[in-house]
Amino acid sequence: MTGSVHDADDLVRTALLDADALVRAVASGRRRHAAPAWRRVEARYVDLKAGRHLQVTSYDATQAHTTNHAAGPAAAAAVDALLAEPFGNWHVETATHTHQVRVTKKGDALVSSKARAQQVAVEHGHDRAKDRLLPADDPLWTALGLAGADGRIKPSRAAKVRQVEEFLRLLDATVTDALDAGHLRRPTADEPLRVVDLGCGNAYLTFAAQRFLGGVRGLPVAMTGVDVKQQSRDHNSAVAERLDLPAAFVVGSIADAVVEAAPEVVLALHACDTATDEALARAVGWTAPVVLAAPCCHHDVAAQLRRQPTPSPYGELTRHGILRERLADTLTDAVRASLLRLEGYRVDVVQFVESQHTPRNTLLRAVRTGAVPDGVRADYEALVGEWRLEPRLAALLAR
Repeated sequence: MTGSVHDADDLVRTALLDADALVRAVASGRRRHAAPAWRRVEARYVDLKAGRHLQVTSYDATQAHTTNHAAGPAAAAAVDALLAEPFGNWHVETATHTHQVRVTKKGDALVSSKARAQQVAVEHGHDRAKDRLLPADDPLWTALGLAGADGRIKPSRAAKVRQVEEFLRLLDATVTDALDAGHLRRPTADEPLRVVDLGCGNAYLTFAAQRFLGGVRGLPVAMTGVDVKQQSRDHNSAVAERLDLPAAFVVGSIADAVVEAAPEVVLALHACDTATDEALARAVGWTAPVVLAAPCCHHDVAAQLRRQPTPSPYGELTRHGILRERLADTLTDAVRASLLRLEGYRVDVVQFVESQHTPRNTLLRAVRTGAVPDGVRADYEALVGEWRLEPRLAALLAR
């Protein structure tokens, strides 16, 4: 239904101020010719010692900032401040309804409100959303060997679980934003969301993404894991059958594996060195709307830096081995981000988990918009020219 932004704001405001019925609200995207202060905002009510509060988590490019506002006038002021921001999309869930609001280029509001088939219980625990996207006692963790027979996460595997959980948070935010902005189609039972995990290994991420997107988010999903080892396919297929998860597994390299239909979401977690470039190139070849890739090592550019003289005045950056390796990491991912932008993707390079859990904590998050910002090509060519780089991804994309 098309209506005025004012009426849509009234609908969202009423839902956000219902401290008993609000489940979750998410604001994202931007309006034409205007940008909000935050990339994304989430809101829900939590019960603190001082009473019920509206908890607002605001995301910039790299961090989350959380504030709490007492239910009543303080919460109302916080909601009014949020509605004053030019967000392009609102997704609001209550105990009885789901509301979707999208502001068009013409400034109209497209509103969709659907009643739930069954009223849901609203959780107000302060740590609920922060603790787990997937419950700690989910059978998935035991099946993957990350939890014991008692259903408790093994202390030795807690870092891996934290890593998977943080990846899921970024996946959730990215998919939600892409759906709300219209960059990703809304899946149906007949046409599920096609997701592929390239270089899936033991498929921790594959299964967690399937369980979260399908079970928690309720999105129809067709998940495929790709790995070069037949042993991985056999193991993962057995786990999928045991958990009754609709995930399929394919044997093949990242560059050559045959996937039945072009995926819409491409995942690649810690593919080593130029294998990440192969994953990104396949995503571009598929014109995948959403790409999430966490690189591993960066040997290719590091080797190029060692073989050739450093441009002036950057000699001190490559004089010491540890600094040269860190520079290679930065250059590699900066070049990858630039190349993806040249292919029409909006790209963020973010930290997806704290460094105490893994030093390999950089993530490239890309959403295909079709737009190439002015100056990207010139900046890319100047960067690789200055450092005399021959990026593997550029060769794979024939650039």
